[in-house]
Amino acid sequence: MAADSNRMNNQLLADALTRDNRFRVMEGEPTADAIVAAAQKEMLDIVILSPALEEDSTKGFRVAQQLHAARPEIRIIILLDSCERNAVTEAFRSGARGIFCRSESLKSLGKCISCVHEGQIWASSRELRYLLEAFSETMPMRLVDAAGTSILSRREQDVVRCVSEGLSNREIAGRLHLTEHTVKNYLFRIFDKLGVSSRVEVVLYAFSVGRSTPLGTANGAPSAPTPNRALRMKAAAKPVTSEGLPQSRREAKVAGLPGEKDARRVVPV
Repeated sequence: MAADSNRMNNQLLADALTRDNRFRVMEGEPTADAIVAAAQKEMLDIVILSPALEEDSTKGFRVAQQLHAARPEIRIIILLDSCERNAVTEAFRSGARGIFCRSESLKSLGKCISCVHEGQIWASSRELRYLLEAFSETMPMRLVDAAGTSILSRREQDVVRCVSEGLSNREIAGRLHLTEHTVKNYLFRIFDKLGVSSRVEVVLYAFSVGRSTPLGTANGAPSAPTPNRALRMKAAAKPVTSEGLPQSRREAKVAGLPGEKDARRVVPV
């Protein structure tokens, strides 16, 4: 479903995507209520969403959060006018699986849609770096379920913090005074508890529930969504190292983002 900022942009976007035989496109009414209602009624795989809706420059982010909570199987792509830090981090926090800048081509948008549908993250190295920087500032003290029970043990939380800083298994082992084998075991348990399959997803999961205050508090602060193991992302086609990081330099890594040219690329998860 295409849900751009206004009716004219929405129609142009939907018409352009309809010309691609890979997609069946629904043109959504560009209002928050209509988008949420359509997502609840229709069998959608992807929602392409503008942050600007109904003359509110950030309403689309709130709609994305609603969609992500109500229909977590729907994968959201956020259309950004410019991929500056605040917009990128807010898109990830809202549950986006892809970030697409309007300065890019329609051909690239088609590739973005296909890759997100296959279970990959569409982002650049710079955008993932924004995510990691923001995550290190806002990670909650505890990840809790709807009942307020901690999902991860204290040591597993320590490992997640190290992953968010881009540390390798060896570096995590050194910092936490563990063996690399123990670190790998912790990561396997973290993946299983959160219903994810890679370091990228661990960071995205934690960041999507991260706020400046701890979660699950008595004053009604939101709690982390219940992990859904049925929603695990597909593994990347590229080979992956024993630490869960892609071997190719063209793919952005969570542990040690490459300092190469900032071309947008698929990030395997």
